[in-house]
Amino acid sequence: EVQLQASGGGLVQAGGSLRLSCVGSGFTFDDVAMAWFRQAPGKGREGVSCISSGNGTTSYASFVKGRFTISRDNAQNTVYLQMNSLKPEDTAVYYCAILDSCSRGTKAFGSWGQGTLVTVSS
Repeated sequence: EVQLQASGGGLVQAGGSLRLSCVGSGFTFDDVAMAWFRQAPGKGREGVSCISSGNGTTSYASFVKGRFTISRDNAQNTVYLQMNSLKPEDTAVYYCAILDSCSRGTKAFGSWGQGTLVTVSS
């Protein structure tokens, strides 16, 4: 079965950093785009960042650009999100997902899983 296991969340102060990881299994990791989404309480799920298959082109939501960096290690079936200069408004549950492509931005398959909670204090 397709599984995505996100980890690395925690409690940090504003200005701090966290590195999230997501390990995939049950599919050919190299062939898909991978993305990070987040959902704060009472808000909808929003896209944070995406990294394509092949050339590994990255894209970011405007509210994280310059602060977050997405990367992938295909040998480890893992996508990362390095989060620097964290702000209280970054507080959310972060999920990884498999997309058809970064440009299309549509979820391909797999469940959202439990995600990992990031809490940024002020």
